[in-house]
Amino acid sequence: MEIKTFGVVGAGQMGNGIAQVAAASGLMVIMSDISADLLNAGLATIEKNLGRGVKKGTISEETGKSIVARIRTTTTLADMAEADYVVEAAVEKQELKFAIFQELDQACPPPVILATNTSSIPIGRIGAQTSRPDKVIGMHFMNPVPVMKLVEIIRGLATSRETFDITWKLTIEFGKTPAEANDYPGFIANRILMPMINEAVFALYHGVGTKEDIDTVMKLGMNHPMGPLALADLIGLDTCLAIMETLHDGFKDSKYRPCPLLRKYVETGWLGRKSGRGFYKYS
Repeated sequence: MEIKTFGVVGAGQMGNGIAQVAAASGLMVIMSDISADLLNAGLATIEKNLGRGVKKGTISEETGKSIVARIRTTTTLADMAEADYVVEAAVEKQELKFAIFQELDQACPPPVILATNTSSIPIGRIGAQTSRPDKVIGMHFMNPVPVMKLVEIIRGLATSRETFDITWKLTIEFGKTPAEANDYPGFIANRILMPMINEAVFALYHGVGTKEDIDTVMKLGMNHPMGPLALADLIGLDTCLAIMETLHDGFKDSKYRPCPLLRKYVETGWLGRKSGRGFYKYS
C-alpha cells in the first residue's frame, strides 16, 4: 500500500507536530480541526518550529517553506476521504474519539488505515466503533513530536498484521523509533509515567516537599531531564487526569486513583503551560 497523502485530525500540540513530521518526510498532509482559528494556530506553531530549525542551521529556509507548502487545512472531516492513511490526534476524551472514528469510517475508502494517537484508551474499544477494526491501530507519538524519537505502536485484538507492518514502516520513514505495546490501558509509556506523575502530585498534596524540591529530587537524584510536576504542566494537567482516569477505570485498582489535587487544578482551569498556569506559572 503506497501512502502519498497523510491525514491528521486535530491541529493542537500533538496534531500539528504529527503534521509537521509527516510533511517533512515528503508526504502531502491534510490537517483538520473544528475551526479556522485552531488550524491557523497549528500552522503558526509549525512555522515557528521550522523557523527555529532554520536559525540553528538544521534545515534551510527553502526546506522549511516546502514543508509548510505540503500541509493544507480543512474544517471538514469528510475531506479525509482524500487521505491514504489518517491519524486522529484529538483531545483524550473517549466519546469524542468514538465520534471521530465513526465519521472517518464513513468518509474514508475501505483500504485506509485509521490510527489514533490516544495515550491511554484501548485500541480495540476504538476499533469497535468502525466497520474496519482490522485497520485501526494505535500510533502514539511523544510530546514534542518533532523532537521526540519514540512512537508506541499498539495493535488491538482485531488489528491485522498488514496494518501493523505498514504503520511500523511509516514510523521509520518519519525518522522515529517504533516500539510495540500490547493493548492495555495506558500501554507502556503512560502506564509507567502517569502513576509517577500522580505520586509526585500526592507528595505535593501531602506536603512532603515543595513543587521545586520534588522536581529537583527527580532531576538530580534520578537523572530525569525534567521534574514530574513541570512535565505534567508540559503534557497538560487535563490530559494527565484523563489518562489516570482511564487507568483507574480499566484496571479497577486503587493505585491508579487520581490525586484530588490534580483534579482540583483541572477543575480550576489550571491546565499547565497551555493555560498559563499549572503547578508553575507561565508568562
